[in-house]
Amino acid sequence: MQTLPLFLSLQGRRALVVGGTEAAARKIELVMAAGAEVSLIAETVTGSIAQLIADGRICWLDRSFEAGALSGISIVIVAVDDPVLQGRVSRAAEARGMPVNVVDNAALSTVIMPAIVERGPIIIAISTGGTAPALARKLRAEIERALPAALGRLARFAEMFRAQVRRTLGEPRARRLFWDNVFNGRVGELALAGDEIAARRELIRLLDTARVESAPAQGMVHLVGVGPGDPDLMTLKAHRLLQHADVIVYDRHVSPAALAMARRDAERLCVPQAEMAQQLVALAMRGQSVVRLAAADLFPEIDALRGAGVTIEVVPGVDPRIHSAFSVKSSG
Repeated sequence: MQTLPLFLSLQGRRALVVGGTEAAARKIELVMAAGAEVSLIAETVTGSIAQLIADGRICWLDRSFEAGALSGISIVIVAVDDPVLQGRVSRAAEARGMPVNVVDNAALSTVIMPAIVERGPIIIAISTGGTAPALARKLRAEIERALPAALGRLARFAEMFRAQVRRTLGEPRARRLFWDNVFNGRVGELALAGDEIAARRELIRLLDTARVESAPAQGMVHLVGVGPGDPDLMTLKAHRLLQHADVIVYDRHVSPAALAMARRDAERLCVPQAEMAQQLVALAMRGQSVVRLAAADLFPEIDALRGAGVTIEVVPGVDPRIHSAFSVKSSG
């Protein structure tokens, strides 16, 4: 990962845009939608920017850039074709520790403007690190088609109950399972359909059930094969298990690429082979859902887990020889 994805709060903050082009107009629209107060430096402006200036919605500071214009600014956007001016503004912003985006010039940018999919409070940002903006736009279009237009309604509905769920269910795992049931079940369907009264009723019923139900006495261990370490050789079931596990247990032979497929907030434990079986049994006895990633086809801890009465599931990876043969056949 070459860049760290972040969301920048601009409500009530100032953004400086250098340039009056159509590209500048698009960036102005974007930062204004995020609540920023826009100041502009440009020799000439397009009609849409001129209208914003006439309406008093943005402030045209000057026609030429001077470093003093950066005072009190939270983000700088450069949308000019002049490479000398691009470099001068970029260096001045960097010297002050300000995030700067130079349109179509990732080398001079400390932040990259992603392609955005917005569904109410839900925002999905897609970036190719400046290498292929057209691909980011293509991915945005595909995600736009896949996500319901009413998805934001579901997020706002869940927000109303977030504090109550946190008070009722103290364990993070219990809350995660509860919200999984909400979003994947009847509550989610009702909220998306706009029937908020029925959705509230069903959510309260689920919450009452979750409060009285005791935690499972014993968890389960999923023994997942990752083969030589290529994530493409992991099955769809393996990917699903990695997204729902409480704990990911692995040894030193498992590749970072395979481990990266796991849910980011799941606990990760690198355990020596000699201690593996004991650790897996202990985690299962605590009632946790465990995924044991292994690069080898054999799982020496199976007998120990069965001997302790732990429920297990073996999920082998895709045989690389089959994958290779299929790839050759497909390409031919």
